Amino acid sequence: MTQDQLLIVGILVATMGMFIWGRWRHDMVAGAALLACVLTGLIEAQDAFTGFAHPAVVTVACVLVLSRALQVSGAVDILTRHVLPKKAGTTLSLAALTGLGAFLSGFMNNVGAMALLMPVAMQLSVRLDLTPGQVLMPLAFGTILGGMTTLIGTPPNLIVSGFRSESIGSGFGMFDFTAVGLSVALFCVLFIAVPGWRLVPARKQPGTEGFDTGAYITEARVPEDSKLAGLHLREAEAELDEADAQIIGLIRNEVRVNAPSSGRRIRANDILVIEADVESLAGVISALGLQLEEAKASSADDDTSLQTESASEQEDKETDKDKEKDKESDSNGDGMILMELVVRTESPLQGRSARDILLRTRYGLNLLAVSREGSRSKARLRTLKLKPGDLLLMQGSEEALSEFAADNGCIPLAERELRIPDRNKALAATLIMLIAVACAAFSLLPTAVAFAAGVLASMALRTLPLRSVYDAIDWPVIILLGALMPVAAVMESTGTATLIADVLIQHVAQGSGPAALGLILIVTMLISSVVNNAATAAAMCPIALGTAASLGVNADALLMAVAIGASCAFLTPIGHQNNTLILGPGGFRFGDYWRLGLPVSLLVCAISIPLLLLVWPL
Repeated sequence: MTQDQLLIVGILVATMGMFIWGRWRHDMVAGAALLACVLTGLIEAQDAFTGFAHPAVVTVACVLVLSRALQVSGAVDILTRHVLPKKAGTTLSLAALTGLGAFLSGFMNNVGAMALLMPVAMQLSVRLDLTPGQVLMPLAFGTILGGMTTLIGTPPNLIVSGFRSESIGSGFGMFDFTAVGLSVALFCVLFIAVPGWRLVPARKQPGTEGFDTGAYITEARVPEDSKLAGLHLREAEAELDEADAQIIGLIRNEVRVNAPSSGRRIRANDILVIEADVESLAGVISALGLQLEEAKASSADDDTSLQTESASEQEDKETDKDKEKDKESDSNGDGMILMELVVRTESPLQGRSARDILLRTRYGLNLLAVSREGSRSKARLRTLKLKPGDLLLMQGSEEALSEFAADNGCIPLAERELRIPDRNKALAATLIMLIAVACAAFSLLPTAVAFAAGVLASMALRTLPLRSVYDAIDWPVIILLGALMPVAAVMESTGTATLIADVLIQHVAQGSGPAALGLILIVTMLISSVVNNAATAAAMCPIALGTAASLGVNADALLMAVAIGASCAFLTPIGHQNNTLILGPGGFRFGDYWRLGLPVSLLVCAISIPLLLLVWPL
């Protein structure tokens, strides 16, 4: 190996290791890999950021904006109400929901499709008398499968098309992925809807009625005028039994007692650690006259932070706090609602607590409780560091909750509808997407140009608020793509991709084209279970092209294998954002995904390999 080849291999190995480790976000890792290539002389400084001008990167950003327009305008909500059966059985209902998720994912971001249909899935689980996870996992897998069917369905498809464009001068068309992708999606959706959903662990959780997706833990302070003050714990528990709640701990003078004696007397200013479902918590807080400890602590923390600022800044913040107090007092009663929110993978809430984000001051909201994978945390609620998949039970006005969810990358699971469909805007958003797809499909305009024009039209017609246009773009994914494009080009220019491909061909595939295709599909699928799928596609495309050159076979088949493998991350909750989204609401554990994911992955291989050889002959 040459010195350049050794350098790029070392950088790539370190990059993959960092992706798998997960300590750094994937866009940080990609940026570090790009800078390492620049500093070692593998990439010229003036060429370092050319990847951000790549059509695939532009297209991904534009598709995300148009997807958000479909979501905000209520276009998908209208479609959902008219497509999903109201009184069908389990198989038909799951097939319809999973199929709708797959269809939407073919033309919009699959994370957006999942976010739109999660509340529907939660309602469906109640009607079918299934656990939330038995509906959420089929939906998550369906939205992942649907991304394989079109060029814009998922970022890996656009990345693969970009590599083909650089290799032979033209990328894949809008529906070049459909012949294989649609067949795989159809068979897998049918498998999931008929026997497959029974493989999902039925983790029965207390109080799954409505939107309750598990037992929540909350902290409530006992004020002096509370009816619980002076009572023994056994008497308080008798009160709570009627609301299907229980006391699991008591905090007095900052000392927490787990499983306190039933003979202990409750004092004013004690903090009760209560476990209950959503509806019970609402009743407990109001009926027993308790105070939300997190809200009280948040206000105190905010007051402390004010002391470090200038007098004018203190005055401004105190004015804001007065407004928040007025808002709260005005909204006590019917104006206050309870809502469950799930923390998304890319949410800025990761690693931050309610105290860190000044929840009360900024939004006028209370964090009532947190549910995490069915487990109990020993951390205080106000200092609990949030993670992707956590369920947050929030209390506040509908407007404030909607603003918080939009600002912090959370998905509302509440029964109350936050999106009010506007038929005119929904129609406009749908037509814009259809026209953009048609222009790209029939080569009337380059793909990136077609969707950029769609974004401009969407802004002009206000199908999406102008302030939300840039918020709709998943910037970590954009940074990832733009940074890895030049790194992947180095693999080709130094001959490293060809070298790796030769090793795979000689020692594993034994010079067989079909064996090489299957190997690339399986390796890509395994990597995508632990590494971001866009990063996986960017890393595997040069190897696929090198393998095709070494064997003298059609590179399209191997590139399509990369596209399918990168999309099929079914084995873990970290392989795809949609898998992470259902971790908390479904009450899943890390090892639950392979039970349905492994059969689906095997079915993908069994269907796609023969079809790839048929549609894209070597």
